[in-house]
Amino acid sequence: MVCGTIAHVSETTAPDTGTALDDADLARARDGDDAAFTRLVEPLRRELHAHCYRMLGSTHDADDALQDALLRAWRGLARFEGRSSLRSWLYTVATRTCLDSVERRGRRALPVDLSPASERTVMSDAPLTEVAWLGPYPDAGLAAGPAAPEARYEQREAVELAFVAALQHLPGNQRAVLLLFEVLGFSAAEIAETMKTSTTSVNSALARARKVLAKRVPPGTQQQSLRKIEDERLKEIVGEFTSAMERGDADALVALLTEDVTWSMPPLPHWYTGLDAVTDFLVKVPLGSCGSWRHITTSANGQPAVAGYLRAEDDGEHVGWAIDVLTLRDGRISEVTSFIGREHFVAFGLPTSLP
Repeated sequence: MVCGTIAHVSETTAPDTGTALDDADLARARDGDDAAFTRLVEPLRRELHAHCYRMLGSTHDADDALQDALLRAWRGLARFEGRSSLRSWLYTVATRTCLDSVERRGRRALPVDLSPASERTVMSDAPLTEVAWLGPYPDAGLAAGPAAPEARYEQREAVELAFVAALQHLPGNQRAVLLLFEVLGFSAAEIAETMKTSTTSVNSALARARKVLAKRVPPGTQQQSLRKIEDERLKEIVGEFTSAMERGDADALVALLTEDVTWSMPPLPHWYTGLDAVTDFLVKVPLGSCGSWRHITTSANGQPAVAGYLRAEDDGEHVGWAIDVLTLRDGRISEVTSFIGREHFVAFGLPTSLP
């Protein structure tokens, strides 16, 4: 690692737990009033964006997909008859838009998907630019609880890194079916209408998707783990992590980690697992050869996170380097995923540099 360097869209009848339809604004929007359309969709924009992220694994791709989906919805609004909720119809449009994107771009990955862990620190690690990497999600304002009574996953559980990473191993149709059913509470019949297929195909896709996720997603979610930790203790863990990084205190940092901890840094391809390998990496790279660090606490993927700023020279400013997403288990850090890149700071609304 070198530091510093519209088609027709039919309506479905899924449960509506969002804002009630404003009939006056709907009529105005059908007549071409874009301000009325904006008022209709704005309360739903955040959850639609999260849905696009779950489908695509990238905040940037989710931005593009949501913009495209709302444009499709605006152009096709005359065909929306109100037999279902506007929210349900917009999810149909957004899902089909994301499926188009999945077909074009394929899936996103983390380093652990590509190769075994490295036993020794790789000092010459360089970004692997030909890989489409999974990105972090700025989850501030994301609602807690399921989107519908029938849904299995809470909204925050459904953006956790392990869950979104596992989704990337599913074909687009299975990804969509699982999210519509397990996260949003659509019925199999409603999903079949959305996907233009049969309920038999939907149930088959759902069964296959569940089988894959059962192998790739830990039995306990991060939300369950975090609920076992008092808020003050969680703040202490994050504070101790950032303080140890800034002091260059390897012993204090290692004391926070589980024995089977993993550390990865997309877009760098090498990653480390186990306390010995991770300690060797920490001593040689972030605490050894990089420079000085400053941090801002944030939240990503429903998990605690810190934004790391690196200063390679004594007289320079600290420049945004990586968003470190922390996975916790039994009060310790079991995984650190450092998403390197200044573009992530922009998506999180964070400054790209600090004095």
